[in-house]
Amino acid sequence: MPIYEYQCQKCRQQFELLVFDLAAEIRCPDCGSKRVSKLPSLFAHKSDSGFTPSSGGSSCSGCTSSSCSGCSCH
Repeated sequence: MPIYEYQCQKCRQQFELLVFDLAAEIRCPDCGSKRVSKLPSLFAHKSDSGFTPSSGGSSCSGCTSSSCSGCSCH
């Protein structure tokens, strides 16, 4: 059951959602709109040195946040 990141096309709110059913209807928690887009997101993998974020996913080169919702570049 992955957590996906979305952005509402109506109010531009970004949010995360734990998805149990891939066929489920996704709605914005702020405005209730069904017009949402899934955002590319980073994932981490565990190695002997700890958790490491994957490369790619973020389009902001100056961002140190692990998700766009916490990014100060936007």
